[in-house]
Amino acid sequence: MAPTRHPPTFVGAIEIGIGVGDLEACTTFYQEVIGLEYLCEMRVEAASIRRFAHGDAVIKLWFDDEPCQLANPPHGFAGGATGLRYLAFQVDDVSAVVARCVAAGVEIPRPLAEFRPGVPYAVVADPEGNWIELTQRRS
Repeated sequence: MAPTRHPPTFVGAIEIGIGVGDLEACTTFYQEVIGLEYLCEMRVEAASIRRFAHGDAVIKLWFDDEPCQLANPPHGFAGGATGLRYLAFQVDDVSAVVARCVAAGVEIPRPLAEFRPGVPYAVVADPEGNWIELTQRRS
């Protein structure tokens, strides 16, 4: 029996929240190194949230006033854990973003390579150790 298909029940863009321990370092990484567009900062309860755009998606950096005691398991998709393991961004020029990462001293768990012929990719780590896959569309 074929599964029943239902029309989508959502509208708008996806928003992803990332809990961070160092809001300034993560802001620098996502805005200046990766190149996301800063949208705004807001306060919610006992936390600050900075919002950044990447295409139609929104990345929210969530910083609690009280230091967080827990973190995701390290090593992204190679960490042997379930759950959200990494984010993937399509960028105009993977080489240029990786060069900015190198200049900023960012950890690069998977150096620049080709996913398939003509499709470069790399994996970098944000200041919290979250893995970010960078891919580039073929021209």
